[in-house]
Amino acid sequence: MGAGVVQKDEGGGRRARRRSRRSRPMAEINVTPFVDVMLVLLIIFMVAAPLSVVGVPVQTPETAANPLPTPQEEPLTVTLNAEGGIFIQETEVARAELVTRLRAISQERDSDQIFLRADGVNAWNEVAQVMGALNAAGFNNIGLVTDIGGPTLDGGPGN
Repeated sequence: MGAGVVQKDEGGGRRARRRSRRSRPMAEINVTPFVDVMLVLLIIFMVAAPLSVVGVPVQTPETAANPLPTPQEEPLTVTLNAEGGIFIQETEVARAELVTRLRAISQERDSDQIFLRADGVNAWNEVAQVMGALNAAGFNNIGLVTDIGGPTLDGGPGN
């Protein structure tokens, strides 16, 4: 934003010439730099928004499974991290409260689909216990979340 100088042209005597040499500030705002800054910020946010990953960081195992179809409502995700913590979406939940919270959530949802994300270092026993809790809470359609590109059982490379 800059201020320019406007010179006033007055005809007349000696006094008028002195005033014409003086300048007064321009009362207009230059908006172009403001628009430039806003466009740069818009581009930065448009590029950065998809890069922000929502959720609890876990290293899911890689498999050759095909992705599930996209549901109509926001998918409900339960995560079991490497330290054994259980999260519903991004909120940590104690093991004793898991079934009660999921029952309350299942009454508000139309679908019984839920996604289970488990870190690859977890023992199958822990994952199976969480799956049993999901089933006990009324979620019968459990999808295990994995990364694509893992090995296939026929010995060939993954997808």
